[in-house]
Amino acid sequence: MKNINKIPVQVYLEPEQMKAVNRVSKTTGKSKAAVIRFCISKYISELSVEDDPALHIIGLGASGKGDIAQKHDDYLISCTKEHC
Repeated sequence: MKNINKIPVQVYLEPEQMKAVNRVSKTTGKSKAAVIRFCISKYISELSVEDDPALHIIGLGASGKGDIAQKHDDYLISCTKEHC
């Protein structure tokens, strides 16, 4: 078993989840850890970008300035000095 680039994580599963993981592990011949990693990867790959709550903040503010992407540090510094 290769542990390269893997980070140990402890999680608590519901009894039914553990039964399902055990069943899939036995029927596929894969380790429980491999089954859980696969399930996490599959879930993440199916997430819709539109469902990401962080994306809902885009466009909420309007400064009227057209160069915020280029000068965001300057604006942040001046904002903290002015206590805006």
